[in-house]
Amino acid sequence: MGRPGDLIAALPVTEPVRVHVRVRGQVQGVGFRPFVYRLANELCLAGAVCNDSEGVAIDVQGEADAVTAFLDRLDRDAPALARVQSVACDPRPIAASVDRFVIGESRGGPATTAITPDSAVCADCLAELFDPNDRRYRYPLINCTHCGPRYTITRALPYDRPNTSMAGFHMCPECQGEYDDPGDRRFHAQPTACAHCGPVLSLFGRDRMAIRGDPCAETVVRIAHGAIAAIKGLGGFHLVCDARNARAVAELRRRKQREEKPFAVMVANLESLAQLVEVSPPEAELLASRDRPIVLLRKRHDCDEWLPGIAPGLAWLGVMLPYTPLQYLLFHEAAGRPPGTAWLSAPHPLTLVMTSANPHDEPLVKDNEEAFARLGDIADVFLVHDRDILVRCDDSVVVSVVPTLRSDVPARPSAPALQFTRRARGYTPQGIRLARTYPPTVALGPMLKNTLCVLRGEEAFLSQHIGDLANRATWECFEQTVEHLLAVLQVQPTRVACDLHPDFHSSLVAARLAAQCGIPCLPVQHHHAHIAAVAAEHQIEGPVLGLALDGVGLGEDGGIWGGELLRLKGSGCERLGHLAELKLPGGDAAAREPWRMAAAALHEIGRGDEIERRFPDRGAKAVREMLEKGVRSPPTSSMGRWFDAVAGLYNLKPISAFEGQAAMLLEGLAEQHGESGPLAEAVAITPDNRLDLRPLFSRLIEIPDPGRGASVFHATLAAGLAEWIARAAREQGIHRVALGGGCFLNRLLSRTLRQMLERKGVEVLEARLAPPNDGGVALGQAWVAARMSLEELAQCA
Repeated sequence: MGRPGDLIAALPVTEPVRVHVRVRGQVQGVGFRPFVYRLANELCLAGAVCNDSEGVAIDVQGEADAVTAFLDRLDRDAPALARVQSVACDPRPIAASVDRFVIGESRGGPATTAITPDSAVCADCLAELFDPNDRRYRYPLINCTHCGPRYTITRALPYDRPNTSMAGFHMCPECQGEYDDPGDRRFHAQPTACAHCGPVLSLFGRDRMAIRGDPCAETVVRIAHGAIAAIKGLGGFHLVCDARNARAVAELRRRKQREEKPFAVMVANLESLAQLVEVSPPEAELLASRDRPIVLLRKRHDCDEWLPGIAPGLAWLGVMLPYTPLQYLLFHEAAGRPPGTAWLSAPHPLTLVMTSANPHDEPLVKDNEEAFARLGDIADVFLVHDRDILVRCDDSVVVSVVPTLRSDVPARPSAPALQFTRRARGYTPQGIRLARTYPPTVALGPMLKNTLCVLRGEEAFLSQHIGDLANRATWECFEQTVEHLLAVLQVQPTRVACDLHPDFHSSLVAARLAAQCGIPCLPVQHHHAHIAAVAAEHQIEGPVLGLALDGVGLGEDGGIWGGELLRLKGSGCERLGHLAELKLPGGDAAAREPWRMAAAALHEIGRGDEIERRFPDRGAKAVREMLEKGVRSPPTSSMGRWFDAVAGLYNLKPISAFEGQAAMLLEGLAEQHGESGPLAEAVAITPDNRLDLRPLFSRLIEIPDPGRGASVFHATLAAGLAEWIARAAREQGIHRVALGGGCFLNRLLSRTLRQMLERKGVEVLEARLAPPNDGGVALGQAWVAARMSLEELAQCA
C-alpha cells in the first residue's frame, strides 16, 4: 500500500477509480466510521467502511476528483477523539455492483489497532443533560460517540457493544434508532443508553439499604452535612467530601489512614478556582481537555485557609474539573438545578475532595460489592450504578511545562506541554510511537509506582498506574493487568523484562511468565531503565548521556544507587560517575526519617558531635554510634537522600508521612523564597568523577533561614549537576542528555538545570509521554530488552 499523496498524484483525472484505504491509529469507538460514511455520501462516493483488527478498512469508488478530496480530508477532518497514525492506499479494479456507501460489520483477527482511552463528557451531551425537555435530562450515564467510557469498559477488540460491559443492556427503540442511524451523533456509540434501558443510579447507606429520593440530591445534602461518600467514576470509585469542611477532611484522613499526603479537589469550572490557585492559559487548557487529568497548580497565599488540611505545607494543589455526567450532576444539584448550561460559566463555592477510593496501600476499588466490603469503614454513603468497570484506571496527575523551543534542535513528535506524575485515565492506553519496529516485548516494571509496558510493532503501550506492589491485593491487581493488557493487545511476547532486583514481585512474575512461555527473562538495572524510557519516547537511536536522580534502585554492584551519570548505547549502559555516597543509618528507616540523613551528612563533614544537640530525644546517640562504627549504615549514592538531609537539617519534617514529602516541602520553601544564586565552589567533582555535595551541606549550616537555604540548595545543586554533565559531554563527545528519575518531578530543579545545560550547549531530553519517576521504568525496561541482540539474549539465558 502507498501513501495517499502518492496515489492522488497518480489518479486519472476523468475516469472513475476505486481505492482500498487502511487507516491505523486510535480510530475505533471515536465515530470514525460514521464520519467516513458522511464524507463519502457528501462526495457521492460508493463503497464500504468497517472496523477490523488493524483499525478501519475502507473501499471507496467514484469520480477521481471526489476520491482525491475524500483522501485529503480523511485525516484532516477526522473526529476529535481520533488519532490517525497512518493512512495507506491501494488501487483496486472498479466494482460494477457497488452503487452506494455502507457501514459494514466489524471483522476480527489479531489486533493491531489502538485502544481509545476514556474521555470526558462532551458539550453536546452536557447540553442534553441540563435541558429539561430532553429525554436524557439528568441521566447520569449520558454519552455519545465523542465522549464517555472506552478502555475501562472494554473486554476485547474490536470495540463493539458485545465486547464491553454494556453487553447486557438491551437498547430501547429510541436508543436503537440513534445507534443505527449513520447521521446521528450516537451511531454505533457502544455505551449509549437512557433512563429507560440503561444502567441505573442508586444511593446506599453503610448497611447496604437503599436511600429513598433522588440519589444525586441526597448525596449532595449528606456531603454538605459532613458525610463521606464513595462515588463510582469511570475507572473506579472516589472518596468524596466537602473540601472546605476541615472536620470532614480530617475524618477522611483518619478513616483512610492518610495522615498528610495531599488530596486532589474538584471544582465545577475554571471560574471557581480564582481564590484558590494561579492558573495559566496552558494549565487551563489541560484542566478543560477531554483527558481531564488532575493538574498540579500553584496555590495562592491564602489557599490553605479556604481548604484547611487538603495539601498542608505544599506549594501545589491538585485540581480537576468534572469529567463524568454524574460528577456534573453533583454541582448542578448544589447550584439549584438551573436549566441550560449557562451556569457552567459562573463560579461555584462547592469544592469536593475527590480522592482515589482505596484502603491504605490497596488497589483502587471498582466494583459495587467490593466498595461495600472494602470501604465500609470509610464511606458513609455509596453512590453507585450497575454498569461494570472492567479495568481499574486511576486519575492521571500532570503538571504543565513550557516546551523547549530551540532552532538548533530538531522538533520531535513527543514533546507535549505536560509532564506526568501519574499516567492513567484519559491517556492509557495510548501508544507511544517508537523509532522503529521492535520484537513483541512485555516489561513488568519496578516495585514502587508500578506500571507495565507492552511493545507491539512501532508502539509501546504503558499500562495505567497500578501502585506499590506491597501486598497481596495489589499483586493480584498487577497480575490481572498483565493478563488483560496482553490479551486486549493480542500480543505473544518473545521476551520479558523486569527490574534487576530479583525479589520484587514484578521480577518474580516476570521469571514465571518467561518460564511458562519459554522466552528469556531480561533484568534491567533500575537507573538504566529510567534513562532508556526517556530515550525511547524521544526516538533516540544513537548514544546518549543520562542523569538519573531518585530515591533508590539496586545497582549492578549490589549497592544502593540513586544519583547516576550514565552513557547509553544500544542496549548497553555504562556508569560514568555518581554522587558521593552518604550512609543510611538504620537502613530503610533513614529513608523515612530525614533527620537521620541530616545526621549522616553531619558525620560526613566531620561534625558528628553535633548530632545529639541538633536532634535530641530521637535516638540520636544510637544513630551517631551507628555512623561512627559503620554498622547498619549502608552507603548510597541517592539524590533523594540528599534532599532528605537538607530537609532534616532545617527540621522541615523529621519523620515523613509519605514518600517524597520532605523533598516536596523543601521545593515549596524554595519556590516561596524566590530565586537565589548558586554558591561558588560548594560542589566538587572528584578525580574518580563523583559529584560531592558535602561542601554544599557545610555551607548550608551557616544559612539559618530555611527558605533561603532551600533556595540556595536548589540553585547550587543545579549548577553542580550542569557542570558535571557538561564535562562528561565534552569527554564523551555526546552533547545530549536524558533526565530521568523521581527527583525530576521537582519543577524548580528541572527548570533551572535545563536552562543551565542549554546555555552550555547540551540538548536536554525530558520525560513527557511517561512519568520521570518509577511510573515510566517499564517503558525503559521494554526498550532495553527489545534492543538486545541474539548474542546478548544468549548471554542472559
